[in-house]
Amino acid sequence: MTNEDVRADSGQDLAVAGPGEAGEIAGRGLSRPMALLFALTCGLSVANIYFAQPLLDAMAQDFGIAPAAIGMVMTFTQIGYAFGLILIVPLGDLWDRRRLIVGQTTLSAVALIIVATASHAAVLLAGMVLVGVLAVVIQVLVALAATMARPAERGGAIGTVTSGVVAGVLLARFASGTLADIGGWRLVYLVSAGLMLAMATLLLRVLPRGRRTALTGAAYLALLRSTAALFVEERIVRERALFAFLIFANLNVFWNAIVLPLSAPPIALSHTSIGALGIAGVAGALAARNAGRLADLGWGQRTTGLSLLLMLAAWAPIACLQTSLWLLIAGVIMLDFAIQAVHVTSQSLMVAARPDAASRLVGGYMVFYSIGSATGAIASTIVYAAAGWSGVCILGAGISAAALLVWVITASRIEAPAGCAATR
Repeated sequence: MTNEDVRADSGQDLAVAGPGEAGEIAGRGLSRPMALLFALTCGLSVANIYFAQPLLDAMAQDFGIAPAAIGMVMTFTQIGYAFGLILIVPLGDLWDRRRLIVGQTTLSAVALIIVATASHAAVLLAGMVLVGVLAVVIQVLVALAATMARPAERGGAIGTVTSGVVAGVLLARFASGTLADIGGWRLVYLVSAGLMLAMATLLLRVLPRGRRTALTGAAYLALLRSTAALFVEERIVRERALFAFLIFANLNVFWNAIVLPLSAPPIALSHTSIGALGIAGVAGALAARNAGRLADLGWGQRTTGLSLLLMLAAWAPIACLQTSLWLLIAGVIMLDFAIQAVHVTSQSLMVAARPDAASRLVGGYMVFYSIGSATGAIASTIVYAAAGWSGVCILGAGISAAALLVWVITASRIEAPAGCAATR
């Protein structure tokens, strides 16, 4: 199979059906219950990546890892996630996505058990790599939602499903903090393993069946090459990938470091209280879920610019951590709203440009999300150790300013994909 064969086959491999019966074909609509199920699955899956953030201090004590190095837990998870994006997600344009989704969800439970029972730091890190690799089921689901949705509703569908991702990222901190206060950090991963097994069972019953495509070694290599080729062919993919790197580096600069000042005197909050801060972020992220609909209406570029400006402004109240927790909460809402809006808009614009390659587009784009997240995670703990919370805020504001500058430079040069007026 050549690159052209892969490209011709992508986007045509799913026959979308309701549970247990033949139904509508791809592109004829994504029902609201199915979209909500996708959002829930994505939320549970992505939570596995971020459970560790409020628990870093407890993990450091348990394994004897220095505070300045404990950010490696998140970095290794994101490295695994990047490999999954490159090696697994593109298969959604060739294989039956139902098989991919159920298989990844089941294996995620195994990886979570490895983390929960780790007795050495090396085993912990290896388990976190596996957690990251398998969590890319999220992108397979996003691509499936984009394929099933009508073209005029694609951005809205992506926004709904992606809202589950962001809610999962933020609520993970609250859930993990609460469970850790009850039974220690290992309980968090044991509970999650049980939930993932339950979700795999549900997905096996309700996901639409797709066409099974034989996959040879040559076809798989061609598929991976075609993913890289998309970055050469589509300028919007390159530019949106750069936004992904910057906004998610920014997100992890904040969330990976915030546990350190909040858990230390004089604030000294519990894991539950620190995790509850994520609820404020959920409010902002869910409010941004309609960004995909704005992209459908042709307001993608303007939405991006205003959101990046808000992301920069968010660091002013966040810097007031020692003065007022209410200002911190306001900054969290602003930050998560802005990042979610850019993220949804980016995916909507890319899939509108090449709906035939939804899995490869989303997977390639999210590689830069993963690299940015890993970079932000390790940079935040290093900067905090060297310059405290003020240094972290300067770092976050600097990344925000860089993202806004990229938008100013590139916005006028991005062509509108067919069916989506991206230049407004």
